[in-house]
Amino acid sequence: MTGTAGASRGARTGDRRLGRAGVDETALRLFAEHGVAGTSLQMIADAMGVTKAAVYYHYKTKDDLVLGVLAPVFAEVRRVVERAQTQRSRSARVDTLVTGLIGIVVEQGPRYGVFNGDLYVAELASKDPWLQSAGPLVTELLLGPDPDTAGLVTASMFFASLTGPLRDPVLSGLPPEQLRAAMLDGAHRLLRIPRRPAGRPPGADPGESA
Repeated sequence: MTGTAGASRGARTGDRRLGRAGVDETALRLFAEHGVAGTSLQMIADAMGVTKAAVYYHYKTKDDLVLGVLAPVFAEVRRVVERAQTQRSRSARVDTLVTGLIGIVVEQGPRYGVFNGDLYVAELASKDPWLQSAGPLVTELLLGPDPDTAGLVTASMFFASLTGPLRDPVLSGLPPEQLRAAMLDGAHRLLRIPRRPAGRPPGADPGESA
């Protein structure tokens, strides 16, 4: 009896996890189509064919849902920034940052597009102390302290370019590794950062021995 009850509890837990994954997937699709502000919990429930209460089972508010859906991007951006901060030279910091951000774009796809391009998300991010500081921190990692206007414009063009391939029907269909390589090449051209030698891991200082 104990084993059967334990199995039943495990099955119910698995069902809840599957249900939350379904909410996240549906919400992300609707966010990409309508924007976060234009997507209601009722729309998500209708798209899933469930009641609104079923969505509330996993998320108590819309803000909770948005933060839950985008949590993987928040975590990855923080990891990339913190890794870039540990690099000893500016070239290694820039290389780590650019390679890491492009990796997130390629791997997270539409999730990154919502994270980086939605005003509702920007408002939520402004309430998080670390995310609020992330913009200036990333700019400093990329350009160094006291950047000039030309540098700031170049950095702005780079950040804006990250979501371009996600919206281009031709480029978004490229195999992930081909898209990653092309984006890295474009970033090197735009930012004029040194090319990393083949086989050298991201963030390795070009001046250091392998």
